[in-house]
Amino acid sequence: MTVQTQQVLEKAIHLPPVDRAELVERILSSFDRPNREEIDALWAKEAEDRIDAYDQGKIKAIPASRVFEKINRQKS
Repeated sequence: MTVQTQQVLEKAIHLPPVDRAELVERILSSFDRPNREEIDALWAKEAEDRIDAYDQGKIKAIPASRVFEKINRQKS
């Protein structure tokens, strides 16, 4: 990794989670990749699988506030 890339990464890591997610989405969209419909279908299937797992008691929901607290603790 170049020094410039490392500097960008260090700044990006300290962004709020929503801003980091938007940055990732924009970077990924700059690559040539499979068509958007295929990606959307894969994400839809993943979401449905997670909902099914939740409904079947295989996974539990975690409040967003706890998730973001954990992320913020890891950043510190």
